Formats: sequence, structure tokens, C-alpha cells
Amino acid sequence: MRQQTILAIEEADVALFVVDARDGVTPMDEVFAEILRRHDKPVILAANKAESKASNDGVNEAFGLGLGEPIAISAEHGEGMADLYQALLAVWPEIDEEEDDEGEKPIRIAIVGRPNAGKSTLVNKLIGEDRLLTGPEAGITRDAIPVDWTWDDRSVRLVDTAGLRRKAKVQEKLEKLSTGDTIRAITFAEIVILVMDATHPFEIQDLQIADLVEREGRGLVFCLAKWDLIEDQGATLKEITEEAGRLLPQLRGSPVIALSAETGRHLDRLMPAVFKVHNDWSTKVKTRDLNDWLKMAVERHPPPAVGGRRVKPKYMAQTKARPPTFVMFASRADQLPDHYRRY
Repeated sequence: MRQQTILAIEEADVALFVVDARDGVTPMDEVFAEILRRHDKPVILAANKAESKASNDGVNEAFGLGLGEPIAISAEHGEGMADLYQALLAVWPEIDEEEDDEGEKPIRIAIVGRPNAGKSTLVNKLIGEDRLLTGPEAGITRDAIPVDWTWDDRSVRLVDTAGLRRKAKVQEKLEKLSTGDTIRAITFAEIVILVMDATHPFEIQDLQIADLVEREGRGLVFCLAKWDLIEDQGATLKEITEEAGRLLPQLRGSPVIALSAETGRHLDRLMPAVFKVHNDWSTKVKTRDLNDWLKMAVERHPPPAVGGRRVKPKYMAQTKARPPTFVMFASRADQLPDHYRRY
């Protein structure tokens, strides 16, 4: 049976693992779960016979299998079928992305930032055309405009937006529309390029945009525009990079690219950084490697004791990529402080 299960998993696009919520997790379930964790295939975990409250314990036990959140269903009564269908439907794009030629699928990139940070100038320089209206007046580009182009034989879809700025009373309606475009562009994108004026980086709007990008689960590249206006560029870049890690610790490691769209200097560094972030954003980490990392992280910085008892992280698994999503199982996990979750 074990060998047949392995063969079936290897031939499948997705594994639907069904456990009995009435009986709870059995030793055989744990064997199958271990096999599934060793294979890099999407897994949907369904806890069947979950029509009564008595089955709640069995559904909760299924969490411990390390295969993501179980979907409570009742095949006999037809309960939970819509949730199961949606879970299956959500997997198909991931399967298509793995099977299709990656070079044929455009990478969706949003270019966002405060008004007049240099976003449209950057797009025009990248694609070599005046596709977007540019000028010194803040907010001259008012709409989110999609631009299709090719970089190094890769299809790219760019969105430049009007930028995020604090609402002024006179232009409140117009700015509300512009802000909405920025939010929609971030939601549409896979990777977000946050363009900042190098002479005034990390103002409150920049931090708000970066926080939104992180909460939406998108990859992020910091772009310091107007770099030609900076005199001591080496020291300034080091200072800004350190500031990024201090102000946005949850985004530490996001590349910081300093360039001048006006002159084209260092423009060639931007897209390689974007593709590197996209590759990392799309990566599925092996469960074994992830748990080796978890062990190292816990040894380096043990979780705090709560009520005199230490919370013990036990197991970690990546439930999906794009964006990378992880679940960790621990004793008394509900008592784990927020600061340690962020760690």
C-alpha cells in the first residue's frame, strides 16, 4: 500500500488527503502525512464526517499532521463541499504556473510611491517610450496604467500609479481615487517596486505603502530614484539600507536599488533585482530544510515562558508559495507572543 501511495502521489497534480474526524488521527494517517510531506505536491487536507460537534476534536487533531488547515466536510450530508471546491480551485493556477513555460507568463509588477517620486519617468526609461505623461507637477499621472513590455526575453506587465499622498481637502475625491489605484495595483502585482525620492526617503507614506505590500504578501524592491542628486552616494546608500532594516524589520532583506531614471545610471540593476525577488517569492521550501531552520532559530532565540511554562515550537510547514505561507505547530501556540511570531 505504501508503494502504491507513493506512485499515486508522484503521478498526481494535487493530493486530497481525507481523514476521519470522528475517529481522529490514526497511526496510518500519520504515515500517509509523512509521505505527503516528503513530496513537493499541493496537499488539501479534508476532515470527513465532521457534521457534529463531537467531531471537533478530530478536526483539531488533523492540524498536527503539518499539512495546513483541514477543511471540515461531511460527504454524507454534503456539508463543506463548497469550501473543498474552492480549495481545489485555488490550486489549479499553481499547477498551471508550474506546467506552463515560465517565460511565457508575464511577471506582474506594480510601480508605486508618493506623487512625483519619479515613477513614470522610471517606466518610460525602462521601456524606452514616452508611454506615460511625466512632468514636475506632483500627481500628474492620475490613473493606474498597465504597460506590457519585454525584458531579457521575459514578458513583464507594469502598472504605474498616481501615487499615495495624504488627502488634501481641496483634492480629497481625486486623491481617494489615486489611493485606490495604488491599492488595486499592489493587489494585482506579484512584485512591487516602491519608488522613493532619494533626497527624502522613508517618509510616512513610504512606510505605509511598504507595510501594505507586506500585508498583501507581495515581493518588494525599494527603488531610490533621483540618485544623481546625492553627493556622498556610498555612505548614503549604506545609511538608507540600515534605515530600511530598522524602520521595516519585517521586510529586512528586500533589495535597495539606487538609480537615476533621468540619466539611466544603475537602471540595469533594477530588473535583475525584481526577478531575483520573484524567484524567491515563488520558492517552495522543503519541509525537512524548513524544520532544520526552525530548530536553529529556536536554539538561537528560545521562545519566552508564559505563565511559568515555555511555549515549545514543534513543527513547521509551508502551505503554499506566491506568496510564501507557513504554518507552525507548537504547544500552547495561542499563547505565543506577537513579537516571537514576527521573529
